[in-house]
Amino acid sequence: MEGTEMAWVTGSGLAAITSALLHEVNAGDHIVASMTTYGGTFAFMANYLKKFNVNTTFVNMQNLDAVKKALAEHPNTKVVYTETMNNPLLRIANVPELAKMAHAAGAKLIVDNTFTPMIFSPCRLGADITVYSMTKYINGTNDCVAGAICGSAEYINSLIDVNNGTCMLLGPVLDPMRSASINKNLHTLHIRMKKHSENAMYLAKRFKEVGFKYNYPGLPEHPDHELFCSMMNEGYGFGGMISIDMGTADKASRIMEVMQKKGVGYLAVSLGYFKTLFSNSGKSTSSEVPEDIQKEMGMSEGLIRFSMGLDNDIEATFQLIKESVDECK
Repeated sequence: MEGTEMAWVTGSGLAAITSALLHEVNAGDHIVASMTTYGGTFAFMANYLKKFNVNTTFVNMQNLDAVKKALAEHPNTKVVYTETMNNPLLRIANVPELAKMAHAAGAKLIVDNTFTPMIFSPCRLGADITVYSMTKYINGTNDCVAGAICGSAEYINSLIDVNNGTCMLLGPVLDPMRSASINKNLHTLHIRMKKHSENAMYLAKRFKEVGFKYNYPGLPEHPDHELFCSMMNEGYGFGGMISIDMGTADKASRIMEVMQKKGVGYLAVSLGYFKTLFSNSGKSTSSEVPEDIQKEMGMSEGLIRFSMGLDNDIEATFQLIKESVDECK
């Protein structure tokens, strides 16, 4: 999948992220990270790492000049961190350019590819390390918690060094039974990603027809559509993540409750399941991000993020979503 020499599995996605970050920094070092990122990752860099005198500058990763400026202002930067498709605004990181900038500054580029396995291979695009929450698409059945770190043999071996390896000494171990189960499910990942993408593309087109304020990188009007096309692995589509903006958190909450009652799927913070999942990101997966930063990154409080399932009749799903929205007007 990744084109890397090795990988190491962990007990959760956040364990993969925190282990990879901790392994690259020492007291006094600096990180340049995407402002728009999973809430737990944001909190770890913004709050927890300060205990070890490691500071983070959060920038808009779509603004490469801002990244360059942050790197110039902090010559002690050791890591540039981003998500390939960010959570929850679905913007796309220019991995090749970010890799060049990071390497020129003597830093490593770490990319979270949880939203887009198979679709992107960040290390083939220039990243040094790719991290995953395997809880999501890779496992696909919502019955485990796991993560993965992908990189060079030298890097992975350093992670598990018995004297100073982060993954050895902090113990983020994945249970062997879960490992075997995920390994089994990997054999259907390519098929599942195609169907998730197909369903999300169908919904995006239908949302556009009825005038919903939607966001999906698979359609040409998305600001990163061309960038996505330039980096993607052909044949897997544009991913299963899509969002609509309902304006307010209260309205989003009412709509999600109705959608769950109607059988659209489940109101849940996860993603990559065979059932469609939806959540109000500002109150869930991004709740650790302060409201002023949520506004700065352009996140509406009424944003509903969908992880499209493997629905066989996606038109029926669309009709249920539309009915739910109409009932809450």
